[in-house]
Amino acid sequence: MKIIQYFCLALTIISPMSMALPKVNLTFSESESGFARIQIHNDTFEMLACYVAIDDHKVKFQLRPKSSTNWITATDKRFNYKNFSTWCDYLEVHPKYNAYRIY
Repeated sequence: MKIIQYFCLALTIISPMSMALPKVNLTFSESESGFARIQIHNDTFEMLACYVAIDDHKVKFQLRPKSSTNWITATDKRFNYKNFSTWCDYLEVHPKYNAYRIY
């Protein structure tokens, strides 16, 4: 019985750590011409693998520690901030992102 308790305790401690994602801040805005745009800021000291997607078009890139991307702008005025999908994770976990642009 004690083995099961120790196993459950270890699982509750390790699980959240393995699911942890890096700290990033998103900034939404509108360009001068009225298009929605987004900027991602990396608040960690690690390189990140990221993408921004809108209407199934993905922009994949690497993000340096403590830096921000350029503004990534939508291509249609009908899109707003709700249409953007973003994802970032540590680059060491996703080495295939080494081939993409660095911000």
